[in-house]
Amino acid sequence: MDQDAMTSTTKNRFDLNELAGAFGDLGTLIPFVAAYISVLKMDPSGILLAFGSTLIVVGWIYRTPFPVQPMKAIGAAAITQSSQIAALTSSTVLGAGVVTGLLWLFLSATGLAHRLGHWVPRPALIGVVMGLGFSFMLEGIRMMAQSTWIGAALLVLTLVLLARSRFPAMVVLLAVGAVIALINQPSLSGELAAIRFSPHLPAFSWPTLTWNDLWVGAVFLALPQLPLTFGNALISITDENNHLFPDRPVTERRVAFSTGVMNLWSSAIGGIPMCHGAGGMAGHVKFGAHTGGASIMLGLVLLATGLFLGDSVALLFKLFPPAVLGVILFLAGAQLALGGKDAGHDKTDRLVVLTTAAFAIWNVGIAVLFGIFVYHASKRGWVKL
Repeated sequence: MDQDAMTSTTKNRFDLNELAGAFGDLGTLIPFVAAYISVLKMDPSGILLAFGSTLIVVGWIYRTPFPVQPMKAIGAAAITQSSQIAALTSSTVLGAGVVTGLLWLFLSATGLAHRLGHWVPRPALIGVVMGLGFSFMLEGIRMMAQSTWIGAALLVLTLVLLARSRFPAMVVLLAVGAVIALINQPSLSGELAAIRFSPHLPAFSWPTLTWNDLWVGAVFLALPQLPLTFGNALISITDENNHLFPDRPVTERRVAFSTGVMNLWSSAIGGIPMCHGAGGMAGHVKFGAHTGGASIMLGLVLLATGLFLGDSVALLFKLFPPAVLGVILFLAGAQLALGGKDAGHDKTDRLVVLTTAAFAIWNVGIAVLFGIFVYHASKRGWVKL
């Protein structure tokens, strides 16, 4: 039976556990959004409105803690190379969103997303997920290392709370992180007290785009992101969702379609390119989320913040120290890497899993191609250990 035809009676929940799990993906969201705002001077209201509205829709439709994340390759290139490549501006980021949206709608409409997804062998897929988990853990360690002792203490505290406490660990972690931020930055409390509601709607951005914005956005941003999105935000997230929530399955075609639609919507209101990263779901689940209620509640928070506190977003982000974001990333990565436990007992399959995982830490797109090659080569006896 086609997975799209399957139904489930599972309903979205809106309790404390879902709320805690909703914030399990802040480790990737906050650093990228903060960089887009500070480096490229993009409108925070447009960015948060795009994230918030999209999370509400995917949570309502998929009924799982389906993630919405910044596209990492596009974000890294746009933020770090904007000073080197003068053509990389906020407009080219919007252009990249348009091109990305059209590409993924094409992959969905033609069925290519589904066919390409089924070309990836199961061991290679597990390796990609495992490697993504390791990369999240490494990035989490780097962020915790900025305040080594605080990071270590927060990690131990969170592990203890996850194992023994009935009170959601994420709530405690964020509260402790906010206290640490206020202690380390004495002036922060006064700045926060001065915040005022300032309702603001983002402007419709497409009329301002030029053909050059679309071309540069496609060549320097959208196309380099495509392999990463294919491996992480199509293949891996589909498998992870269907493994964790078999009663609420998704297909590659649906995920490609939602990726296309949300990028067109985001670019239209001044937002950034977005995807359904597998690490985001791991983070949501690790901290307690099991339904789309988590995505909806996070979406509502981001939507309200973008609409009424857009001018204060950079200030609000100071309440989340790098050590806290590092803990979130590290544990989300651990949850994701645990998918490798299904590698099986066949030595050849384990070889594919481990070697693909190693490449995925470096480049997910190359890891997918490598995993496909090694799997078929090992089955034919060309590669042995």
